[in-house]
Amino acid sequence: MMPYLSGNLPLGALIVFVASFSATYWVMPFLIRKLLNAGITGGDIHKKNCPLIPEMGGLGVVVGFIAGILLAVGMATFIGLEIGTTQVLIGLITVLIMALVGVFDDLFDMGQVVKAILPIFAAIPLMVLRVGSTSMTIPFIGAVDFGIWYVLLLIPLGVTVPSNLSNMLAGFNGLESGLGAVMTAAIAFIALTQLGVNPFAGDALIISVAMCGALLAFTRFNWFPARVFPGDVGTLIIGAAVASAVIIGNMEAAGAILVIPHTVDFFIKLRHGMPKTFGKLKRDKLLCPREGVMGLGQLIMKKTGGISETRLVAVLVLIEVFFALVSIRLFAVF
Repeated sequence: MMPYLSGNLPLGALIVFVASFSATYWVMPFLIRKLLNAGITGGDIHKKNCPLIPEMGGLGVVVGFIAGILLAVGMATFIGLEIGTTQVLIGLITVLIMALVGVFDDLFDMGQVVKAILPIFAAIPLMVLRVGSTSMTIPFIGAVDFGIWYVLLLIPLGVTVPSNLSNMLAGFNGLESGLGAVMTAAIAFIALTQLGVNPFAGDALIISVAMCGALLAFTRFNWFPARVFPGDVGTLIIGAAVASAVIIGNMEAAGAILVIPHTVDFFIKLRHGMPKTFGKLKRDKLLCPREGVMGLGQLIMKKTGGISETRLVAVLVLIEVFFALVSIRLFAVF
């Protein structure tokens, strides 16, 4: 098995996926009980009587991601799995720094400006080691070399923007983990097709499958009716993992396409002064805009004349699937 696995990165990625999924799935019941006992809860505002649900469940995703990454590094060290251990560990450090930012925000409710700036620190490991390539392939334009500005400007923006965007398009049962699972699965598929063509594709594959496995396991507990919320520790690390994978794997343009739904949501909210609004529950258990269209979710509520929470999440996930397929069509190597 060892010689076979040493040259079989897809099999190694599958093992990492199973490990991250299993670790998160195993730890979540324990974590839910501990969070509930500690009083770390938040109201599920789209349910009758607004029941209190444990927050900061994203810590379980962190556990699964760590398990997957460390297993990959162990396989690389002892049985020759062909990945760049330094790059993969840098991706882990970036996600862990972002998780720390999320924990502080969940516990101390930091302001919007502070929350927007702190993720820059998570980009420092990627900047210091100058991972990835300064040349980016842009659809319909071709390869563009950004030189030193890639390190000084694009990497910090590449980490900060997706992390904050994934934190904004949130608030409905299963939404954040569902969107994150689709994005990381798309990156993993693109990376898988680029093995042998892109020298960094294996690293992006491992980072994305480790996060995808953890998110899918977490979705089991976060889907309607949610037993746990991810908290900012969960939402911020999704963007950080996506950013790490596409930066290290030199797939930045693919990542830009994947966050289009989040970007649309951001600009709608920006137009209305970045409100913290979700939806209000009508007597027929359908969600409608609380104060008009102030986000992508509220836009769908308005266009449908009211929609259930599960269907709203399904629509948003399907929108993400569409952009994932566009990204695959443009960047996968067949």
